[in-house]
Amino acid sequence: MIEDAEKDGERRGGSPQSVTRVIRLLEALCVSSEPVSLADLSRRLKTPKSSLAALLRGLADEDLVVAADGVWRLGPGAFGLGSALTEARRRLQSSDLVRDGMRRLAARSGETVLLAVGDHDGDMVTYVDLVESRNVVRYSVSIGDRRPLYATAAGRALLSMCSPSAVDAYLKRVTLARMAPGTEIDPAALALAVEQARAKGCAQTVDQAAEGVTGTACVVRDAAGEVVGALVAAAPSARAAGRLDELVRLVRDEAAAISRSLGFR
Repeated sequence: MIEDAEKDGERRGGSPQSVTRVIRLLEALCVSSEPVSLADLSRRLKTPKSSLAALLRGLADEDLVVAADGVWRLGPGAFGLGSALTEARRRLQSSDLVRDGMRRLAARSGETVLLAVGDHDGDMVTYVDLVESRNVVRYSVSIGDRRPLYATAAGRALLSMCSPSAVDAYLKRVTLARMAPGTEIDPAALALAVEQARAKGCAQTVDQAAEGVTGTACVVRDAAGEVVGALVAAAPSARAAGRLDELVRLVRDEAAAISRSLGFR
């Protein structure tokens, strides 16, 4: 019954799955340097050839794809659409896209959301934007405040983008001082925390930069794959204690969504 309904929806061209498949189909053709056969597209997208053939015919009607000798490539309509999207992106500044994501994360998490960037010297993070939680009890910070990389979730997320040798060099260079009673200052433990953030794709600190504050951070990337900064959800530790995994999921999902909006694939 589910399969029949799915196929019926695809014939009408209005099912959400059809929209997703069109997007993935165009992305697959975008990243390929050569025309792609229907069989190859089916393998790449793990989608039946019959379903893809119907979508390709519809896209061909709009000149978004072109068929030649049994293979498919992007058509002139796709490049026209790409130019229009590029112009739209130029009008909508990247900072607006990041800010929109920060608002979404603040609404979903109920916590203060920050954007942090690394300083030129590579030793500190600076908070450059924030959306405050609506909770009466909330974490508060000022734009322009700076914190050491090792003691913050944002800093550890940024460090996780560096090579292990660069992280070791940083930990040898910086003066590790306690900012709160629980601040970790052992270089080996900090190197392990950064490695865990690298593996997890997210950094989380509890009572490190300040007592009673839990930070959860993931990096945001642009179209070139460069790190724009770290997206952070900062919460009172008492409230965050029972939802650490949830905060990781929320921050990771929103950082990925912002990165996609900036063109990262």
